[in-house]
Amino acid sequence: MSEPHTIRRLTLPLSRDEARSLTLGETVMLDGEVTMTAGFPTHQRIAKALDEGGELPLPMANGAFFHMGSSCRQEGGRWVTNYVNPTTSTRFDDYMPGIVRRLGLTATGGKGGMGRACVEALRDVGCVYFSMPGGASPLLSIGAVERLQTGWDDLIEQFRLSRFRLDGFGPVTVAIDAHGNSMYEVLQDGAAARMPQILEELEQARRESAARLAAAKRG
Repeated sequence: MSEPHTIRRLTLPLSRDEARSLTLGETVMLDGEVTMTAGFPTHQRIAKALDEGGELPLPMANGAFFHMGSSCRQEGGRWVTNYVNPTTSTRFDDYMPGIVRRLGLTATGGKGGMGRACVEALRDVGCVYFSMPGGASPLLSIGAVERLQTGWDDLIEQFRLSRFRLDGFGPVTVAIDAHGNSMYEVLQDGAAARMPQILEELEQARRESAARLAAAKRG
């Protein structure tokens, strides 16, 4: 009998060596602290602050930054999570290469992957991308146990920069590793390679269907 699969449990922020040790397709659980937002204008503000030498409202250098919306309620002086929900990372492709490089991130994540320029930034810096299923909000919310701090509170709650404490967050999948390997590109390349065969099979099926129809009409 094979040994049961063990899921690694890691604490954010990752060290650079930890990020580079993760392999494509590996499943992990996360503890520690992460900054998150689902806001496009929030990414614009981060990029502007970095361009102009301004300060960010939360410390983000060498940390983890997830594309997630969130909602919390206050209980006993703590902000307890109602939910967290991953959003599509490619929405932020114009900003993330610069954000990854200039903040020296070691982990980012969301759903849907990231474009080639982002993948190259992850490789150059040594940062990993964790994929989170869009329908897994109830499960992920259990592991996002407390909101510790927010920034840019003039924005709606889901768009604010929010720092969360994680405890057993996941499971999440290494969909882009810190060496420039992307699960999304592997799937796209595989689909592109199969496309001529698929089109040929469809054309063959069309010809056979047309021949059967013609024979039925003659009969």
